[in-house]
Amino acid sequence: MAAYEERTDMGPGPSGGANDASLDESYRSIPVEATTASRRFLAFLGPGFLVAVGYMDPGNWATSIAGGSRFGYALLAAVLLSSIMAMLLQALCARFAIATGRDLAEACREFLPRWLSLPLWALAELAIVATDLAEVIGTAIGLQLLFGLPLVWGVIVTALDVFLILYLQSKGFRRLEAFVAAMILVIAVCFVGQLILAQPSVAAMLAGLIPTGRIVTDNQMLYLALGILGATVMPHNLYLHTGILHTRAYALDRKGRERAIRYATIDSTAALGFAFLVNASILVLAAAAFYGAGAGEVEDLTDAHALLEPLLGSSLAPILFAVALLASGLSSTVTATLAGQIVMQGFLKLRLPIVARRLITRGLAIIPAAVAIVAYGEKGAAELLVLSQVVLSLQLPFAVIPLVVFSAQKKRMGAHMPPLWLLAITSIIAVLIVGLNAKLVWDFVDGGF
Repeated sequence: MAAYEERTDMGPGPSGGANDASLDESYRSIPVEATTASRRFLAFLGPGFLVAVGYMDPGNWATSIAGGSRFGYALLAAVLLSSIMAMLLQALCARFAIATGRDLAEACREFLPRWLSLPLWALAELAIVATDLAEVIGTAIGLQLLFGLPLVWGVIVTALDVFLILYLQSKGFRRLEAFVAAMILVIAVCFVGQLILAQPSVAAMLAGLIPTGRIVTDNQMLYLALGILGATVMPHNLYLHTGILHTRAYALDRKGRERAIRYATIDSTAALGFAFLVNASILVLAAAAFYGAGAGEVEDLTDAHALLEPLLGSSLAPILFAVALLASGLSSTVTATLAGQIVMQGFLKLRLPIVARRLITRGLAIIPAAVAIVAYGEKGAAELLVLSQVVLSLQLPFAVIPLVVFSAQKKRMGAHMPPLWLLAITSIIAVLIVGLNAKLVWDFVDGGF
């Protein structure tokens, strides 16, 4: 019997979800079996946008701005390759989640020995803290740029975002998705405005999309490329996507699952394709505004904000930058919280009230952010922002490898085995991620930085 059949009889628990499913309050709460194909497809739209936020979180800004200001358009290739990797891995996530009826955290708990699943849980929590750290610093900088709030106070204020999430969740999961989609639209509009002002070179952008050997041989470029990889193919997003797909009440027979896999794959691929354009525009803006003007490497988001007006000759540019940064931090907050719930419930079957869960995670992010700001000022916060993305990249293998291994097992996937080409490419991606991270660690130990 295929593994997915074990959960077709799951009934609603006391909170309206499945007794042993993550995000049980939203489990199968969104009907998708409408009378027409177009309505079914529209009902499936949404999870992809939550995943796509990973392309636009404040940590991604730091790495992309540093890369664009130092190396021009050269790291656009890293953005493109990371985006393709993300699309393929999220397509595998959709197939795995729908075929097995589980999220990745639940699968690790059920399919792996405890001595292995517990370390994977700890590493997943570390990845979520690193993600939250970037959001704390990015949101605080956005508040400072727009309202003049001191950075340390902005870090503390970010703890209050739990009430925003509580309010959105009380209105239903679709409202949560609509909020995130609206924030993505705000970010996109802001960057379109900035690119119009920056007038980047189209020829240079196209050339930057072609990978060069220098990305691997130049340690500093590799460091930033891995930061881009960690900020794009974020490990917590793999847990997130496999969890939130279970908010859809798709039919549990073979045809219903196949249709759900198809719609979920289209949703995530389209959303990530759109997010690639936004994500790439961050690096393009830095290359056009800073590298092209000879401003040198810009790692600090505050410095980037201050330089935009004199370099682009418009007072509107820094305002658009700050608004987009704040929208990025707010939307990323939602996805990190959901991922935290999925990881804790999936790995440990532990259900904390969302307020407690959010405050614990945010507290672990606020403490190092506040210490770095007090000890080293805004420069310390900027360096911590880039470092958090490299930490995410180092955590990637511990999420990607279980996903690929489980998805390759017929007894787990049943009739919904991935095509061989998808398994082959995602396996290569896993090996590539492990290899690049190993080189980064070796260079660091060898004193190459």
